[in-house]
Amino acid sequence: MRRFDDRSLVQPHWLAADDSPRDPDLGRPSARSSNSRDGELLDAYSRAVIGVVEAIGPAVVAVGRGRGQESGGVGSGVLISPEGHALTNSHVVGGQRRVLVTTYDGDALEAEVAGDDPATDLALLRVNARELPHASLGESAALRVGQIVVAVGNPFGFQSTVTTGVVSAQGRSLRSQQGRLIENVVQHTAPLNPGNSGGPLVDSLGRVVGINTAIIALAQGLGFAVPADTARWVVGEVLAHGSVRRPRLGLSLTMRPMTRERARRLDLLVETAVEVGAVERAGAADRAGVKSGDLIVAIDGRIVASLDDVHRLLLRARGGAVTLTIVRGSRQFEVAVQPRLAE
Repeated sequence: MRRFDDRSLVQPHWLAADDSPRDPDLGRPSARSSNSRDGELLDAYSRAVIGVVEAIGPAVVAVGRGRGQESGGVGSGVLISPEGHALTNSHVVGGQRRVLVTTYDGDALEAEVAGDDPATDLALLRVNARELPHASLGESAALRVGQIVVAVGNPFGFQSTVTTGVVSAQGRSLRSQQGRLIENVVQHTAPLNPGNSGGPLVDSLGRVVGINTAIIALAQGLGFAVPADTARWVVGEVLAHGSVRRPRLGLSLTMRPMTRERARRLDLLVETAVEVGAVERAGAADRAGVKSGDLIVAIDGRIVASLDDVHRLLLRARGGAVTLTIVRGSRQFEVAVQPRLAE
């Protein structure tokens, strides 16, 4: 690390190659020019945020579980189609079949829970209205760390509250209340509070890039949003099939330690493996010849060391056939399995 040296104060360096007017007495940009430049930057930032808020604000709704917002807790949501489809969090709807949605204009409308997916903490609502203002889903995979994002929601019941920040990390994993990992979660610095849950995280073009879902207690500037790419997949599943389907192998699985000697003998790079417990009769794995006591050490050539790995790799296959690398006794072999799509 470079040590601070008082001699550097003898000849200060003020923004070399700068065309700004200089204060002749100090040899640096005048206060008036500096303030003007700061004002221009602030105006540009403000214009970007204002444009986003004006575009997304009318599509943001409050979501309650009862006729009064206080009676069932309040969250947020965002309309994504003129037919009244809205996204929110699964934990906001809380297992209810119907909720109350309050629009930007203050209209209280009933909404049916068209699909609830606790594994991703997302729920799709169908509001009893048409030709509503709505937002579009962006591509969360295109986000970059440092990119400006805006969160809009109803923290503590304060309607249409806006906070801003940046994407602070990508590719995070967050465990849902159901225990599954939500992949590629967007970490950001836009402040969130209770009631922001289910509200949109928006990029500078007004596109929804995430659905805000969680914060870290006692931490500052750590908010998390379910990525828009995941939300798009959930919406597609619900609209096409009425629920979210996931690939099933027809197995019960547990974790099992792998001794170093056995791992070395089988030329494996893992210290844990996934052991097959019960095998569903006539299920996908049973038809492929998988047996109780087998160890699954890889799927499609990717190492499996936990149950989370199994879930992740099955989802990446998008319902297509997968190749399981099995250890049975002293043998290692591969079997092809066609998972069954089911709720």
